[in-house]
Amino acid sequence: MSVRPVLIWPDARLSQVCDKVQTIDEQLITDMFETMYDAPGRGLAAPQIGVMLRVFVMDVGWKEGEMQPMVCINPEILSRSADMHQGPEGCLSMPEVAVDVVRPAEIELAFTDMTGEQQRQHLTGFAAICAQHELDHLDGKMHFDRVDLADRARILKSYEAMT
Repeated sequence: MSVRPVLIWPDARLSQVCDKVQTIDEQLITDMFETMYDAPGRGLAAPQIGVMLRVFVMDVGWKEGEMQPMVCINPEILSRSADMHQGPEGCLSMPEVAVDVVRPAEIELAFTDMTGEQQRQHLTGFAAICAQHELDHLDGKMHFDRVDLADRARILKSYEAMT
């Protein structure tokens, strides 16, 4: 078990689409949880630690004292609500930068769990937002890719000035 370094934007791997998981790697998943909790974050996608596979972990309740660890292997959004949520999103791969993102408020997520079982979950609220954010990483997208070009340019300029 170990905490792995989190890739920081503009690392090129954060812009790559990940490969489908063929074999579940329990050590990778354990390391991802340890890295996420250490960061401290609420979600972490494999490409954020340089592993280009379609897997993410999240725990949206742990900071409030209610552990809700979730492993999503080869996740896919089956449906999205028409109801939208707008709010700031942070990212471990772009520290100290919150981006105001609009996303569906509810999703239906299909994925394989750590035991290899197929799952379907209806996610709402922060869980839905977090899952969509992490799934974006698997598709080579950052949170600032969800805003218009002018906002994106402003965000990147501000970020570059900080680094």
